[in-house]
Amino acid sequence: MSGTPAAARVCVLAAVLGAGWCTLPAFAAGAQVPWGTAALLTALGLGCEAAGRRSPPGGPGPVAAGAFLPILLAAAFLLPPSAAALVAASGSLAGRVEQPPYAARRIWRAAQLALTCAAASWTYAALDGPATLGGAGAAPDFPLALPPACAAAVAFSLVLTALDGIVLAAAERRPVHRSVYSILPLALGPHVVHALAGLMTAVLWRSPYGPLSALLVLLPMYLSCWVFAQYHREQAAHRATIRALVHAVDIKDTYTRGHSERVGRASVLIARELGMDDHRVEGLRFAGILHDIGKLGVPTRVLRKDGPLTPEERRIMELHPEYGHEIVRGIGFLDEARDAILHHHERLDGSGYPYGLSGSRIPEFARVVAVADAFDAMTSTRSYRRARPVHAALAELKRCAGSQFDPRMVGALDRALRRHGWSEADTAVTADEPREPFVSLKTPESQGPHGAREPRGVVPAARRDMPPAPPDRSAAPLSGPSRDRRR
Repeated sequence: MSGTPAAARVCVLAAVLGAGWCTLPAFAAGAQVPWGTAALLTALGLGCEAAGRRSPPGGPGPVAAGAFLPILLAAAFLLPPSAAALVAASGSLAGRVEQPPYAARRIWRAAQLALTCAAASWTYAALDGPATLGGAGAAPDFPLALPPACAAAVAFSLVLTALDGIVLAAAERRPVHRSVYSILPLALGPHVVHALAGLMTAVLWRSPYGPLSALLVLLPMYLSCWVFAQYHREQAAHRATIRALVHAVDIKDTYTRGHSERVGRASVLIARELGMDDHRVEGLRFAGILHDIGKLGVPTRVLRKDGPLTPEERRIMELHPEYGHEIVRGIGFLDEARDAILHHHERLDGSGYPYGLSGSRIPEFARVVAVADAFDAMTSTRSYRRARPVHAALAELKRCAGSQFDPRMVGALDRALRRHGWSEADTAVTADEPREPFVSLKTPESQGPHGAREPRGVVPAARRDMPPAPPDRSAAPLSGPSRDRRR
């Protein structure tokens, strides 16, 4: 505990003393504690915590849900407060701790859950909850059994969040009320649900079928929690993967920092306007965020060049969709997003790159990301030019709809922006530092953002990573790799 702040140490010590005081009555002479029930519940709690400490073969993190609250709340319903506190503390001491100081966190968690379970048990007993459970030939008294159980769950949630708020205030100087207000609304509902599961366990435990029937009910509930925990662990891993990839791109191409997140946001707006299901909306968000991941394969001198790109540099830049596709090829959860990364620079008229796809041959995700990408390119202030107003960018997208962009996607973005708007934060400056603009002898009307002439039919003010494509493939061949050379 050497690295723990002094105030936090005091909180831990006070919690330990309080938990010890709560458990003392269990050892007093004449205490009526059903030690067989307490031992079995303690063993179940230890098993759940031990399962939560195991790591999966493929990576870090628990494979189970850890502390199983229905067991703790069943202990609060079946045992006196002192014994319920013992059950909670014994299991928690074997639990998984993610961050140092490990000893201090484990001791704190054990004391915290002991106090919490004792408070829930006191509340339940005060409302005469044990009498509603039945047993000894008597049937459980429903619905009178529900109010004491719900009151115990509220007490459990209040004490738990209050203790969390106190230790956060001591360790991080965070206001207690702010921590409680942020934690309690999220915790109260799940705690009530767990209390109902604990109540069902307690009723079965007291029934003629005995503890075995309760265990048969607890097992599928624990497996459900395990699956839920695995799902959230997987989602957290997905988000961490995306963040790492985007951060790598932002470090390499400081001109467009923040661009990826905004393209992901605009892609989600389009997807929801089109009525896509939640799974596809999330996939499109990933596609928008990662559409430029292939820049990791483009030389930094090309990405950060001031001025127009040479034909050779343009050919190198136009390889970034294929680089991106190769980077994410093995990431299974991206699914359709991989097609968007590869084809987001294709055009409806077939003059895009890398493969010159046209019309409906361009994947739907790619058509969405192409519109979101161009929209953000025009509405973002870069170090080399000012942003266009949203209405001007939409007008340009509509002008190019049918030749470069899918009119359906452009219309969906238009409707979504009319409904939700596009905030100033979304159009913030994306480069780290302003740079001197490139000076060319050409007239401003004929220049693109880097001094290169922009052909007709291409969105003006598009950034360097959306190089203009020729209007006629017969007059000017595709500048990226041909469809025969790369697939």
